[in-house]
Amino acid sequence: MPSDCMDDIDLKNIQLQFPNTRTLSKDDSSIVEERVETGRGSVLVAVQGNRSKPAILTYHDLGLNYISNFQAFFNYIDMRALLDNFCVYHVTAPGQEEGSPTLPDDHVYPTMDELAEQINFVMSHFLLKSIIGFGVGAGGNVLARFALVHPEKVEALCLVNCVSTQAGWIEWGYQKLNARHLRTKGMTQAVLDYLMWHHFGRGTEERNHDLVQVYKAYFERHVNPTNLALFIDSYIRRTDLNIVRELEPSRRKNSHTLSMPVMNITGALSPHVDDTVTLNGRLDPTNSTWMKIQDCGMVLEEQPGKVSEAFRLFLQGQGYAVKLSRKRSTSTSAEVAPLTENKMAIFRQTSLDGLNLISKHQTRISSPPYWSTSAINITENPISEAVVC
Repeated sequence: MPSDCMDDIDLKNIQLQFPNTRTLSKDDSSIVEERVETGRGSVLVAVQGNRSKPAILTYHDLGLNYISNFQAFFNYIDMRALLDNFCVYHVTAPGQEEGSPTLPDDHVYPTMDELAEQINFVMSHFLLKSIIGFGVGAGGNVLARFALVHPEKVEALCLVNCVSTQAGWIEWGYQKLNARHLRTKGMTQAVLDYLMWHHFGRGTEERNHDLVQVYKAYFERHVNPTNLALFIDSYIRRTDLNIVRELEPSRRKNSHTLSMPVMNITGALSPHVDDTVTLNGRLDPTNSTWMKIQDCGMVLEEQPGKVSEAFRLFLQGQGYAVKLSRKRSTSTSAEVAPLTENKMAIFRQTSLDGLNLISKHQTRISSPPYWSTSAINITENPISEAVVC
């Protein structure tokens, strides 16, 4: 276009809008925190949701707590819709909550097995008969230990970057050095680099620079180094879970493994991929699922949409009916309720009838496709083998 045909335009009233700064501080007023006394001291439990609903119990990883590990994920829009009919109990390991006082020098920190046994006290305190476990890293190991001792109290497990073996020499050496630095010098650059690698893997600066800066600032300013050193010491002294995959059908029922359904998740860029593969090789293939999610290391932060979708399908496979009402440009609502086998058969027929009505409706008139609010999709085993998504 010739320059003489262009009009001069004056820009007026330009306003700059900056996105809200991401923080890892508590910003959900609906969460109620309670102290629960256990046989090895008290733990902080944050309750999110209606306590009459089915229970999901979470446990966090090293250097984190329920806020920094789970708050953003459970406030993600798809999880918000799904969890309207669940109650989430976030358990924080002793001394790992924000603002926690430094534990005394003579304090004996609970072992991993003792941390797992604390969950029993939490369930008794809140009168919970069973839970769906959701653990990340060290928290996944704690929940797996609890499930091995109390399989009747765990309906299902979702484990992220979970390690089933004892610490190797390299991990033991690095973590021992980290614990010493935390006790004597605080959060040093070496410890910070290790924590960032532990959670994100390598190359995180190029993938998500802003998220990296948020977590670096969090580790430097909001983590009690002495208390974290005690948690790290407990984690590297962990014993092997000693679970085995029994291939003989007649012996499978009495084998020492996780008997409940397990969803085993990792990120393709996570340093714990091999650990999750090892765990997957020790689980019963008929009730376990291994997922590797591409382009991320810290899956709950970098790919919350994929994890929430996988978790929804996983819940459907355990007999929870998830009713999603979707229209163009509308939000998702969810209704979740435990189902018996008879109810599952009824809801399957309801789903088929609903889809038939949709098909007939779209044949008669030309309109954008939509989901019928009466259609309920049931998937008994939505993900049965390794999935890369």
